[in-house]
Amino acid sequence: MKVLITGGASGLGRATAEAVAKEGWRPLVVDARDPGGDVEHVVADLADRAEAERAVRELAERAGGLDAVVTAAGVDACGRLEDVPADAWDRVILVNLLGTASVVRAALPYLKESRGKVVTCASTLGLRALSDASAYCASKFGVVGLTRALAVELAGQVGVTLLVPGGMRTAFFDGRPEQYKPGPDAGLNDPADVARTVVFALGQPAGCEVRELVVCPSTETSWP
Repeated sequence: MKVLITGGASGLGRATAEAVAKEGWRPLVVDARDPGGDVEHVVADLADRAEAERAVRELAERAGGLDAVVTAAGVDACGRLEDVPADAWDRVILVNLLGTASVVRAALPYLKESRGKVVTCASTLGLRALSDASAYCASKFGVVGLTRALAVELAGQVGVTLLVPGGMRTAFFDGRPEQYKPGPDAGLNDPADVARTVVFALGQPAGCEVRELVVCPSTETSWP
């Protein structure tokens, strides 16, 4: 199975690439950074639709098609709407929502041919809003709506799974002001555990779909 993974240089994306490789499948990474090692990849800014589309086509042609896409790339810009610079706010939407749409759109010809699968990555903050998270919430609420619409649109052609993860122990929280970092007792999930649920969804037989997966720490404060 040839699996294209966005955000595969770190966090959930990297954990997913590693989990895919352990299954004997072929991970293909798109990220704004070089993931290092010997993983097949293309460096691209997912905020740029042309770059995102080029990366998908390049990897798909190199691999001889695609069997699955996992859109794990994500960024954030914390703060009240009036305090977050407009460019930073917009970039969250461009990467998290429009980048997801660009990647899936570019991958569809290959996925339809293979009757493949898509796993999009939303968040518990795509189901429950928080203050000082308007950009992230808007982007992830958008991913939820996009994915549910795609599941209807692509029924019988491409399998669609919405992944809704809670907090994970990744570099996603690095560099933030202290009030926007998880506390020492947050009990966040290991991204490797979440990645295994992605593999579970991708491993279902044709015609059987895991439509939505909520995977969060047992003490997750943003769920339900």
